[in-house]
Amino acid sequence: MHRAGSANPRNVRTAGSPRMRAKPAPRAARRKVRLPPLPASDIDLGPLAGWLGFHLRLAQSSSFQSFARLTQEFDVRPGRFALLMLIGRNPGISQTALSKANGRDKSTLTPALADLTRRRLVTRRRISEDRRSYQLFLTPAGKAMLDELTERAKRHEEILERIVGKADRARFMEILKRIIAGVA
Repeated sequence: MHRAGSANPRNVRTAGSPRMRAKPAPRAARRKVRLPPLPASDIDLGPLAGWLGFHLRLAQSSSFQSFARLTQEFDVRPGRFALLMLIGRNPGISQTALSKANGRDKSTLTPALADLTRRRLVTRRRISEDRRSYQLFLTPAGKAMLDELTERAKRHEEILERIVGKADRARFMEILKRIIAGVA
């Protein structure tokens, strides 16, 4: 009889075991039947087809993929670029202010900043009045990368502007800002 915590290397059912487990299914029985993927035009989106939120998410994903193609040699995602830009434009910004400006909560901001710090693009300095808080600054390498990324981001903006159209750009931006303010 095996006891909890004792060795049972195969985790198979043993008589009298307090934690009895079924034997794994034979390999042939575990194979999944794979169907050929449906062409995108044949997928029934149901109500998603008319939902703004779904299309906003698809547009964001397409935009991020386009940005990633333009910046692939830097291995910096659009969110990291935004952080570099905000820190570069606001030297000494606190993590709290950065979180609010970028619309990120602390749980997603902290790993992003840790990554930028590890890559020596950003430095964090404790605020003397509040030893729990940090001020953020770009390093020289961070400034150089931001300059390169900004040039690529301008090209990306040109692509988006061609799609939206110069005449509709201001109106589109205003609608996006209303969505941000309205659902925040």
